[in-house]
Amino acid sequence: MTSKRHLTLILNPKSGTLSKKGVDKWVARHLRRHGYDVRVEFTKAPGHATELAREAVERGDYGVLACGGDGTVNEVATGLIGTATALGIIPAGSGNGLARHIGIPVDVKQSMRVILADNPQACDYGTVNGRPFFCTFGMGFDAAVSKAFSRKHRRGLNSYISSALDEFVKYKPDTYTITVGDETITERAFIVVVANASQYGNNAFIAPAASIQDGQLDVTIVHDGKLLEKVWTGVEMLAGAIGNHGKIQTMRTNRLKITRKSDTVAHIDGEPVNMPMELDVECHPGRLNVFVPRHSIRMIPVLTPLWLTISEWALVLTRPFRSIKEE
Repeated sequence: MTSKRHLTLILNPKSGTLSKKGVDKWVARHLRRHGYDVRVEFTKAPGHATELAREAVERGDYGVLACGGDGTVNEVATGLIGTATALGIIPAGSGNGLARHIGIPVDVKQSMRVILADNPQACDYGTVNGRPFFCTFGMGFDAAVSKAFSRKHRRGLNSYISSALDEFVKYKPDTYTITVGDETITERAFIVVVANASQYGNNAFIAPAASIQDGQLDVTIVHDGKLLEKVWTGVEMLAGAIGNHGKIQTMRTNRLKITRKSDTVAHIDGEPVNMPMELDVECHPGRLNVFVPRHSIRMIPVLTPLWLTISEWALVLTRPFRSIKEE
C-alpha cells in the first residue's frame, strides 16, 4: 500500500555544474515541515538510481524525487514504470530537458513548489529495443555531440557548445531507413530524433509540439544540407519553430522501426549509448506518474523560448542571494 506521506530523495552528486552542498538537508527539512517523511539516498554508480527507486516502490513510497540531470531522471523513472509511486524532478543537471518541458523551474527552491502542489499525472515514455527514454532518443549529429560532451571534464552549457562546434566541423551524416506503418523512407540525415518531450534541454526545442501525455512520439528528421541550412536549423530549435519544410521532416506515431547503415553512437536522454543497426521504437502511454505543475506552459514559437530563457537567467543572476543554507 502506498503511503502519501513517504518520499525518497535520490541525489546524484556528480551531475550538473552547481554545488549540491546542503541541498539534501534543505530539501528534506523543507518537505518535513509540510508533513512528509523523507529518506535521502545518494547515487554511487551508473544504474544505482534505478535500484534505489525500486526499493522505494517496495517500501510503498508515494514519490521518488530525482535530483540531478536527465540521466539521473532516466534511471529513477525506469525504476518507477508501471507503479503507483510518482516521479518528482529537482533539476540539477546540464540540460534538464524533461524538467524544462514539464515546466519545472531550474532551481531547487522553485522546483519544490511543484512537488508540494501534489499534482501527479499519468505520463508516457518511449522505448528503443526495450530501453526506456523519457525525453529524447536520437542518432546523428546530436548523438556525436553527446558522446563528445560526456568526455569533457567540465559540464555545463559552455562545454556543450564547445562539443557541438567541434563535432559540427567533422561530422559525416548517416543513411537511415524509417518505417512508420505502411510508409517507409530512406534518407541521408544529419539528425534523426524520436521525442517524447519537446526539447533536448537548455530550451533547444527539437519537437516543439511534443506532449508526454498524448500516447504518441514525435519524429524529427533533419536532412543533410549546406552549412547555412544546418545553422538555420539551430536557430529554429532555439526559437521553438521547427516544422516541416525542405530540410526538416516531422511525423507523429506510436511505433516505428529505424535501420541505420552503421552502428555509430546514439543517445538516450542525452547519454551516449551503443545500439544495434536495427531499432524498434515504441510509445508506452500513461505508464509513469509524474509530479507536474497545475498550470502548463503554452508553446508559442519565439515568445515561449524567449520568456523561458529570460526567466531562467533571472534565477541564475539572483541565485547567489538565494543560496541553500543550513538553518
